[in-house]
Amino acid sequence: MTRVLVRNPHSGDRRQSVRAKKLATRRGFDVRDSTAPGNTLTLAREAAEAGAALVVACGGDGTLNEVVRGVDEADSLDETCLGVVPAGTGNDFADNVGITGVEQAFDVIESGRERRLDVGMVQTANGDETTDPTRPFLNSCVCGLTAEASARTNPDLKKRLGIVAYVLSTMQHTRQFEGLQLDVRAGPNRDPVWQGEAVMLLVGNGRRFPGEQQRQANIEDGLLNVVIIERVPAIDYLAKGAADRLLGRDGTHLTRVKVPNLVVDASKPRQFSLDGEMVERRHLEASSRQGAMRFLVGPTYTPVPDELA
Repeated sequence: MTRVLVRNPHSGDRRQSVRAKKLATRRGFDVRDSTAPGNTLTLAREAAEAGAALVVACGGDGTLNEVVRGVDEADSLDETCLGVVPAGTGNDFADNVGITGVEQAFDVIESGRERRLDVGMVQTANGDETTDPTRPFLNSCVCGLTAEASARTNPDLKKRLGIVAYVLSTMQHTRQFEGLQLDVRAGPNRDPVWQGEAVMLLVGNGRRFPGEQQRQANIEDGLLNVVIIERVPAIDYLAKGAADRLLGRDGTHLTRVKVPNLVVDASKPRQFSLDGEMVERRHLEASSRQGAMRFLVGPTYTPVPDELA
C-alpha cells in the first residue's frame, strides 16, 4: 500500500526537511513537495482520495494541520493512518505524541504504534460570510490574538510556550488591551459557562497551557481544555515564569472547564488562531471529534496523562 510523505520544503531551517526527504525516499515513500501556500492540503487530500494507507506530514504544526484537514476533506480519516515528521519551527503536536526528531519519527512510523486521537473542530454559524466554514485544530484554538503579535513575538519564547507566547507578546505591547465581550456556552443544551469581558480565550485539544505543569492534554477523552482569562494581573509578561503566574491553577482571574463542545459569541468579529493560522469570526462553535484520526505515536506518548494535583 502507498505511503506518502507530504513535505513543506520551507519549514523550519529547511535542513531537517531535506534530511527527511532523503530518509523517506530511502524507505520507499512517495514524497510530494508543496509548491505554494495551501498546497500541502491539496496533496494530502489527493493522496487520501487515491487510497494511500499512510499520509505523513513533514513540517511544523501548520503543515500537520493542513495535512489532517486534507485527509478529512477526502472523508478518509477512518481509512488513512496519519503520522508526522517534525521539521518546522513549532512542533508542539509531534512533541505531545512522543516524536522529537526526524530519525526517530521514521522509527515510530516503522513501529506502527497507532492510537485513535481526538480532532478539535471549529464551525461558524449559518449566515456568516465564509467559504471555509469548518476547520480542524490539533493543538489549540485561541481568541484575542492579532496577526501582528506573531511577527513581534520572541522566537525563543514562542518555542518554549507555543501559542501562549503570542498572548504574552500582545499584552506586553498593548498599553490598553481591548477586552473581548464574549458569551461562552457548552453542552447539548448550550448551558452558560461564562459571560463578560475577557482578555483571552484558550481552547486546547492536544495541549495544556502553562500553569498546568504538563504540556500534553488527554487527546483521547473527547473533551476540550478551556481557559478564560478574565482580568490581567500586573506582571512582566515577558519575564521567565510569567506564563505560569498568568495561568496558574489558583488564579482568581481564570475560569477553567473541560467540555465536549463550546459555543462562543463575540460582540464583533474577532481573531481566532487555529494552530497558528488566523481566522476572523464573530460566532464560533468548537467541538471535539473523539478518536477521529488514526495516528502513529512515539514510545513516550501517554494516552491518559496524570491529572493535576
